[in-house]
Amino acid sequence: MAVEITGPKVLFTIGPVVVTNTIVTSWVIIALIVAVCYWLTKDLKPVPETKKQIVAEKLVSMVYDLTDSTMGKKWRNFAPYVAALFAYSFVSSMSGLTGVRAPTSDLSIILAMALVTFTMIQVTGIKAKGFWGHFKKFLNPLNLISEIATPVSMTFRHFGNIAAGVVITTLLYAALAYFSTVILNLIPISFIQQIPVLQVGLPAFLSIYFDVFTSFLQAYIFIMLTMVYVSMAED
Repeated sequence: MAVEITGPKVLFTIGPVVVTNTIVTSWVIIALIVAVCYWLTKDLKPVPETKKQIVAEKLVSMVYDLTDSTMGKKWRNFAPYVAALFAYSFVSSMSGLTGVRAPTSDLSIILAMALVTFTMIQVTGIKAKGFWGHFKKFLNPLNLISEIATPVSMTFRHFGNIAAGVVITTLLYAALAYFSTVILNLIPISFIQQIPVLQVGLPAFLSIYFDVFTSFLQAYIFIMLTMVYVSMAED
């Protein structure tokens, strides 16, 4: 039984820029999210008249309520970033159900997300305390290490859980295919021997955890850490 688990596949290069399958999938996901947002917010009325508008307003209300309860009402302008971050992370992780490699299983993409949050933390700190007031705390090596550890821990927490799901699912499918072949070879009917019966049922059940629950949980944890770290930068 040969199993090969590799990183993102390089599709093409543009000069020094390497474009992988996860980057292309990310472009598609971003376009999909933008299209859905446009559809949900098209032809809005002062008083909701369609289920589409009711759903759109409920989603917006949920995001603002989460931001208010976690960061405080003065951070309400931060809600669109939180919503975009959650939507991208969740949809990216769920895209693995379609057979493509999930962008969130690519370390570089998760690192980019964490660095955006890290940048926002620094900008918030500078706005609140001034340039010197914010950066003088880094004269203490422990504070500097702690600050650098923020994007690193956010990256590996999210990436590790999603990538682990990809690896486990791949190994599971390979193992079930092997055992299906061993068992069905006992039946002297050729076309039956080609049916991977053991790959039906259990993988679908496990995908509820790895592809749905874990996708939601990791996206939720990522935005919660983002909100907490950014709001703490003012202190």
